[in-house]
Amino acid sequence: MRKRGSSFFIGLVLLFALGAVHSFAAGEKEQSSQAEGPREVKLKVFMSFPRFQEQFEDYFEEFSRQQLEENNIDVSIKLEMPNVEQADQILKTRLASNDAPDLYTLHAIADIPTFYEAGYLSDLSDQPFADDLFEGVRKTVSYDSKVVALPLESLAWGYLYNKDIFAEHNLKPPRTIAEMEKVIASLEKAGRAPFLLAFQESWIPQLMMALSLGGVVNSEYPDFVADMNTGDASYSDVDQVFEIIDIIMTNGTERPFEVGSVAGSTAFANGEAAMWVQGPWMAESILKVNPDINFGVAPLPVSNDPDAAMINLATSTSVAVSPTSENKDVAYELLNFLLDKEASPALFEELKFNPVADFHDYTVFPWVEEAMDYVAEGHAYLDLSLPGAVTDETAKLLQSYYSEQVTKDEIIQTLDRTWNRALAAAQ
Repeated sequence: MRKRGSSFFIGLVLLFALGAVHSFAAGEKEQSSQAEGPREVKLKVFMSFPRFQEQFEDYFEEFSRQQLEENNIDVSIKLEMPNVEQADQILKTRLASNDAPDLYTLHAIADIPTFYEAGYLSDLSDQPFADDLFEGVRKTVSYDSKVVALPLESLAWGYLYNKDIFAEHNLKPPRTIAEMEKVIASLEKAGRAPFLLAFQESWIPQLMMALSLGGVVNSEYPDFVADMNTGDASYSDVDQVFEIIDIIMTNGTERPFEVGSVAGSTAFANGEAAMWVQGPWMAESILKVNPDINFGVAPLPVSNDPDAAMINLATSTSVAVSPTSENKDVAYELLNFLLDKEASPALFEELKFNPVADFHDYTVFPWVEEAMDYVAEGHAYLDLSLPGAVTDETAKLLQSYYSEQVTKDEIIQTLDRTWNRALAAAQ
């Protein structure tokens, strides 16, 4: 009896001892895990938003704090924001040399088809943000039945005009070329500069072609892009685009090559011209100079048909994830944070971006409402899908056109040639 009790006692001691060893080992493992610290992740983010660098740096810091607190991941983000003029070429060089950023911005209309075919885009269809997008916006960032980018800038744009100057001279935004000429005559008679010209950065004069081509194509030649892609059309078929471009260039402020986007925003904010062919994406820069400016957005006339003056609807700057990212899980987390239901409305409102999801319920600005009124009336078109090389070439050519270094015919020939080369390179 004593022997059995002794055995029981010894077994009990061993059981407790094993339990203690197990507890000790578990404690050691837990302490070891804590000693290892959080997982460290470095993300490279490339964005063509130098004017918004401070806002995105703050937003990404909030993301890093959240990841550390909720997922024990220490995320450091290297944010690269080159000059707008250089960003496109820098990005393409990086992608082609297998040095892709984890996340990067691209132009939805101009870049998605080419980037997708080159294998630079991840399929984002199953990411949470994709289900929250407005259907119309979702289509603009989709290709091959897949969502391949997250939209940031969803735009309804035309040219900007100073409402107070127009009201002072009893003017309304013109819808035809003839009406525009009358508005210009009234402004010049009153000693007002009709158009602000800021051509130091080539992307700005390119906006004239974007709006005039969009109006002419959608009102007179809707199959232009398709026919250019099959070699059955030429820019000579839409040379009417130069009529309004000539009017703007002839009736604009002096020394445009000394004025870029920043100086242009200042000049427009100070009322140095009544109109500026520029998008509402410059709103923040303009309001920073003159918070009380009263400006609007109107469609650019391209003929004497008032219905041909239309607002451009587009999703421009969007964000993609590189398929070669070594930290794709965290890259996706950051991507979705850009449309976080709690945090993103304040960011989009601060950047003056249009809502892209149903939880973006912030108050939009008067110029956005004005542009959307034209859209509601049917005076709008979806941004044309042109080869990126054509857009780049147009920008350079219009600078040269203003300084009379190239003619209309030379521009037409160059753009036709550039389009054909872009098609050949994509094959």
